Amino acid sequence: MGKGGEQPVRDQVAGKKGLKPFKLNHMPTEELRKWAKAYGVDSEKNREELLFLMNGFADGIMDKNRPSNPPIAPPPFTLKDLKDAIPKHCFERHLSTSLGYLAVDLLKAFLLGYAATYISQASAYGLPQWARFVLWPMYWWAQGCTLMGVWVLSHECGHQSFSESEFANNLVGTIFHSALFVPYHPWRITHAKHHNNTGSCDNDEVFSPFTRSDWGQEMLRETPLANFWGIFVMFTVGWIPGYLVMNITGPRKYRGKNANHFSPTAVFFTKEEYWLVVQSVSMVYVALACLGYAIFVFGFSTVFAFYLVPYLIVNMFLVLLTFLQHTDVYMPHFRGAEWNWFRGAICTIDRSYGFFWDRATHHITDTHVCHHLFSKMPFYHA
Repeated sequence: MGKGGEQPVRDQVAGKKGLKPFKLNHMPTEELRKWAKAYGVDSEKNREELLFLMNGFADGIMDKNRPSNPPIAPPPFTLKDLKDAIPKHCFERHLSTSLGYLAVDLLKAFLLGYAATYISQASAYGLPQWARFVLWPMYWWAQGCTLMGVWVLSHECGHQSFSESEFANNLVGTIFHSALFVPYHPWRITHAKHHNNTGSCDNDEVFSPFTRSDWGQEMLRETPLANFWGIFVMFTVGWIPGYLVMNITGPRKYRGKNANHFSPTAVFFTKEEYWLVVQSVSMVYVALACLGYAIFVFGFSTVFAFYLVPYLIVNMFLVLLTFLQHTDVYMPHFRGAEWNWFRGAICTIDRSYGFFWDRATHHITDTHVCHHLFSKMPFYHA
């Protein structure tokens, strides 16, 4: 369950004793053995060895927000049980409804952009000179949230939950993912692999957990400076080129191989998907050409302020939200026979960020478990 490198650790345990206090040192031995058994650790070890072996799981065990029944054991219900409990109309997909939500998002983006044209003239409306330094970040954040909503609707197209029509789904998805410089079909293909392998240490496509052998010098990585640098890199270039081009956060099985979403010969594409990849990448080039033309007409600073900064905020949201939907101290990942599709799908996380954000992102964050269980269910029924 997401544990790695334990055998060498167990072999070296005698040499590690006493280096630093163990986080579970306060716990009675019998309770410690109970937790060890739950985490698949040999509960018959002596207390000192158990303290060492369980130290990596201590934060999750002691978390005050830990659920009373953490998703470690296989669930006592089936996918059919869940589906039978959901009204049938919740699985109906309506093109008109989905287009309505898309139209609202595009209207919001236009109105925000129009309002932003007045920011540089703030002083002419009686506002102090420094007001623009407040108004621009407000615009960037609001527009980033709005464009994130457009991204989510394009993501719905990739799941074929936007409508009953595969043609309409792929057309809308291609247009609006390309506008955000995402190759629609390549991402759709690998995202489907993520849904098919969620929670698998071996095969999940994104945020595959580190093992001890991967992690290296744990103390160095936990320093504030290292954490800050890691967050900064992931928020700025973690999505592109990090994930889409370089497979950062992807599974170990792709290491050393071509894992570029813009390459039709990448390891995760079949020969039959070659021209779908070429088509999608070509549309991204068209979007880049439009961006270049806009810069030629309006100037780089204008395009940067009105579009590129909100675009970078969308990329930041993608990395942050994906991480939070699949990572928590109590949320396991599984290896080998411990993993199955259903078990992985329910080991995702619903997180609400408040009324405004949940609605702006079409509830992709606060209904994420449902999304993984029934990915063709439209968001407005989830």
